[in-house]
Amino acid sequence: MSDFLLVFVSAFGLLFIARKAAKKVGLVDKPNSRKKHHGHIPLAGGISIYLSLWVMFVFHSDWLPSFNTYMLCASGLLLIGVLDDRFDLPVLPRVALQALTAMLMMWSGLYLSSFGRILGQHELLLGIVGYVITLFAVWGAINAFNMVDGIDGLLGCLSCITFGAIALVFSLKGREELALWSLCFLAATLPYIVLNLGLFGGMKFKVFMGDAGSTLIGFTVIWVLIIATQGEHAVMQPVTALWVIAIPLMDMAAVMIKRIRRGNSPFRPDREHLHHILMLCGFSSRQTLLIIMGMALLLALIGVVCEWYGVPEYMMLLGFIGVFVAYCLAIARIVKVLTWKGTITIMQPESSEGMSS
Repeated sequence: MSDFLLVFVSAFGLLFIARKAAKKVGLVDKPNSRKKHHGHIPLAGGISIYLSLWVMFVFHSDWLPSFNTYMLCASGLLLIGVLDDRFDLPVLPRVALQALTAMLMMWSGLYLSSFGRILGQHELLLGIVGYVITLFAVWGAINAFNMVDGIDGLLGCLSCITFGAIALVFSLKGREELALWSLCFLAATLPYIVLNLGLFGGMKFKVFMGDAGSTLIGFTVIWVLIIATQGEHAVMQPVTALWVIAIPLMDMAAVMIKRIRRGNSPFRPDREHLHHILMLCGFSSRQTLLIIMGMALLLALIGVVCEWYGVPEYMMLLGFIGVFVAYCLAIARIVKVLTWKGTITIMQPESSEGMSS
């Protein structure tokens, strides 16, 4: 608990420092046709989380396997993310650096070597293909958490649910040091949520995460999930990982599938993310946040409970596929009704999100 409080207090102080520095150098989010907020909001959330990681590094560098490599990767991703937030970089350097960090991760021994027993009795080993799948898993996690950063509090709250679920599994399986590390990352995110939602100081101290923050969170999620699910000391079935990141994963997959079917780039944005749909249905931003949090929490708990009680992996996979199909059908039906009523049009803004933002 003392480590949790240390990181939380440090992150709060560092967030105010990062917020002030971001305003001085022009690292701010400006309102435009797609961004309806008021004023220039500092993009400081990711920076404060990153700096808080150094607090953990100083006191507990042994908690996370290959922590030195992780910090090297995190530093590179944060730097390119900050430059992108400030200067709107082209796609290639960002994708290239994400690929490089994935290769560094694999060089340190962390990669997807197995999908577990999702097909029945025998373990599905990936062999050399696992390295390619790991690369796409890193890209996927980064973009999934980038794409949910659409309303106040959503990215931060979903990441807290994910790290909370991971910490619970680690704790149940006796890996206390990794459980504490996951909780400390959660603690580093909480001050951002407080200021982002205006719970302290209202608009006066409001901050956004920025692509630097969403990239750091997505990368950290996949790093910790690979530790949890792969190798001799794995504590979680690989399929359980799908449940603890269910909402970001399903939202990204559903939206990309629809864009590809229309002949568009999968990274070209529209107004069909889950948070957009709920707000078009008449829910406020805060109500939308609570609804999505409830969905994410329920799905993460299902995954953790199934993990604890040893539900067969193929059943967990079939269950997740069923939930995803139901999710896609429900969203498609809602969009159809909203389109028929004239509430929604499929927007195609000039800029794009995820890898292409």
